[in-house]
Amino acid sequence: MIIIMGYTSSSVWGSLYPERSAIITNMDGLEWKRSKYSKPVQNFLKYAEKLAVKHSQYYVSDSMVIKQYLARKYDINSRYIPYGADMISPIEREQITPAEAAKEDYFLLMARMEPENNIETILEGYNQSNSNKPFKVLGDTGNRFGKFITHKFQNDSRIEFKGSIFDTGKVRALQNNSYLYFHGHSVGGTNPSLLEAMASEALIAAHNNPFNQAVLSTDAFYFSNPNDVKQLVETVQRHDPEKLW
Repeated sequence: MIIIMGYTSSSVWGSLYPERSAIITNMDGLEWKRSKYSKPVQNFLKYAEKLAVKHSQYYVSDSMVIKQYLARKYDINSRYIPYGADMISPIEREQITPAEAAKEDYFLLMARMEPENNIETILEGYNQSNSNKPFKVLGDTGNRFGKFITHKFQNDSRIEFKGSIFDTGKVRALQNNSYLYFHGHSVGGTNPSLLEAMASEALIAAHNNPFNQAVLSTDAFYFSNPNDVKQLVETVQRHDPEKLW
């Protein structure tokens, strides 16, 4: 039995898999849609997806949208296996100090610096807003797009590029304490960082696409462009649940 996690660089070796093996492939997301890849690479990834379907006997989808896509395009019945995240613990809640981040006093975004994660859309909307709350951005800005983003918004002192933070407890505390957590991912299946933000009890504003809708349903705000983000930043009101009773 051979289990393949994604097809980007493995499916081209399909003819070399041992005979009489059961090939199970987790089909991952629509990698060929990622705008960071050149056109030739995107075309190769489309080809790799076809090879993964050809050489596998069993298929796994982590998203109902991916399952529907595979059924429609290749007429295959993949097994939907959802996954989740651990709920935030009391210790993780307290891992940031009041001086570092006051409760519900900032907006938050956590993502790889890639165009399809809609970071520019989110920050453009915030930049146009009149909000006095800071916006914390978590992620390595060392790549080309990261440098572009930091340069474009360098004059907005409200935007804080915090770099990568690998302390899971601290990240989850930041998510839990944020006023509104922005999730801009638009390509792929179920995104682990979205599940983590949900398990951290963050209030989420997500990019309006089928992948995010399949996970969040009506339990989030949605945006499609900078103006939507601006409206959310300026109008969303948080209330202490204890005060409602």
